Amino acid sequence: MLKGFKDFLLRGNVVDLAVAVVIGTAFVAIVTAFTNGIINPILAVFGGTDSLGLGFRLVSDKPATFIQVGPIITAAINFVIIAAVLYFILVLPAIAARKRFVAKDDSELTDSEVLRQIRDLLAQGQSSAGGRHES
Repeated sequence: MLKGFKDFLLRGNVVDLAVAVVIGTAFVAIVTAFTNGIINPILAVFGGTDSLGLGFRLVSDKPATFIQVGPIITAAINFVIIAAVLYFILVLPAIAARKRFVAKDDSELTDSEVLRQIRDLLAQGQSSAGGRHES
C-alpha cells in the first residue's frame, strides 16, 4: 500500500501539479498587491463620492443595499493576469520542452492497420510453429 502511494506521489504529473499550486499561490499574493495598490485606486476614480467605491445602491437611503462592482472587476483582472502569466511562464515552456525532449510517438494507427499487423504476426507465428512440429 505504501509503495503504491509512493509511486503516486513520485509520478511526474503530481509533482508538477504541486509545484504549480505553490507557484500559483505565491503569485496570487503579488497580483493581489498589484490590483489593490494600482487597479483599485483607478476604479475608485469612477466611483461615487461616498466611501463605498464603484457600485450602486438598490435602495437609495439604505447603505446595506450597496452592490460593489469594483471587487468583481478586480477579481476578474486578477484572474486574467494570473492565467496569462502562468500560461506564458509555465505552460508554454513546458509544452516546448516536452516537444523537444520527449520522444515522439508514432502516429496513431487505424483499426485496419492494427488488424493487418495482427494478421501478419499470426501468419508468422503459424509458419514458424508449423515448421517446429514437422521436425
